[in-house]
Amino acid sequence: MNNPMQADDDDEQMSALLKIPAGAKNYITMAGYQSMRNELLQLIDVARPEVVKIVSWAASNGDRSENGDYIYGKRRLREIDRRIRFLTKRLDLAEVVNPSLHHGSEQIFFGATVCYATQTGVEHTVTIVGVDEFDPLRGKISWISPIARVLNKAHAGDTVMLQTPAGLDEITILEVSYPD
Repeated sequence: MNNPMQADDDDEQMSALLKIPAGAKNYITMAGYQSMRNELLQLIDVARPEVVKIVSWAASNGDRSENGDYIYGKRRLREIDRRIRFLTKRLDLAEVVNPSLHHGSEQIFFGATVCYATQTGVEHTVTIVGVDEFDPLRGKISWISPIARVLNKAHAGDTVMLQTPAGLDEITILEVSYPD
């Protein structure tokens, strides 16, 4: 049987994964905000109505206990509704930051794209973004991540120390840039 409390538990688990430090704002770039808003509108205007139509059709076919379309559709509706609630909450808390205000600066703040080298000489390029838009595979790191916290307010040419599971790592900041 479906448990309505399960949806709330899932929302809490999702929020815990994307936890914002107490007293901090939910910083996000305009691109991240727009992406989340587009996803929310797509769920509300397209995905949910399509699934409602399928569930209504499946319900009209009779016995719902063995009706795969009905059972899957109801499950999908719960997933969509959970995501809509999550996105709505996060967008309500969002504080859009314009990183281009720092264009030309060599100091690192939210929205900076930073090229740095580890003490072994391996170079990395990362962009510091909000917790809701981080994507490490594309070089987007959350502003609350350990590396972003170490880089914050440093300048190009500075060397900072990062505590890693393997010990301290010396990070040399090679370049800092912001969008125009």
